[in-house]
Amino acid sequence: MGVAIVTGASAGLGQGFARALVAEGRDLLLVARRADRLEALKAALPAVRVETLALDLAAPDAGERLMAEAARRGLVVDTLINNAGFGARGAFAEIDLDEQKRMVALNCAALMELSHRVLPGMIERRRGGILNVASTAAFQPGPWMAVYYATKAFVLSFSEALHEEVRGAGVRVAALCPGPTRTEFADVAGMSNSVLFERFATDPDAVVRDGLAALRANQAVRVSGAMNRAMAEAIRFTPRGMARRIAAGLQKTRG
Repeated sequence: MGVAIVTGASAGLGQGFARALVAEGRDLLLVARRADRLEALKAALPAVRVETLALDLAAPDAGERLMAEAARRGLVVDTLINNAGFGARGAFAEIDLDEQKRMVALNCAALMELSHRVLPGMIERRRGGILNVASTAAFQPGPWMAVYYATKAFVLSFSEALHEEVRGAGVRVAALCPGPTRTEFADVAGMSNSVLFERFATDPDAVVRDGLAALRANQAVRVSGAMNRAMAEAIRFTPRGMARRIAAGLQKTRG
């Protein structure tokens, strides 16, 4: 069994995925920008092989550097958890453009590139899995978080398409769609005082369990949490204009 790469491993769901995979006896390559946090997580994990790599995956050459470093260390990638990502709350015209371009680079381009770089080997070996962390935000537009919602729609669509392409090749691809979750994401995105996070945030360990279960079962899409599943299903029957207005109200309302 090869190594599992977890991106965005320095906090939140990334740490949860790392702990859960170690509990399964998996060797890990943990990737994030903050080297000190990666090393602290490594020290807290049981004695399996845990490698760390401090890297900004939004950088244009990050995917190439990550895979070159994995090859240099003799690591064969069996599982890829594309968890790295962030959001920003506010009016599109007022959020810094460079920040929004970085969001697209990290949430979409890096995820796509890493998937492309690991898939050929997985297909050749006829085993492996890719779990892409999307969001319930993927199911509708999100005024006042326009770019973030759009990036997660990309992740969901891309993951479903990839799932269908490789499902006969022994490779599993799943998209995990959590709703608001109690991690650092809300603080970074400026949403810690939003109605969504104050009233509806869920346990990150449950989200991790759902994601890994979906990957094991090769389930194309897993919405984590019964209420989130109901809301994601309901959006199919909601007029687009109404869906936009509901999302806009939730994003603008502060607790």
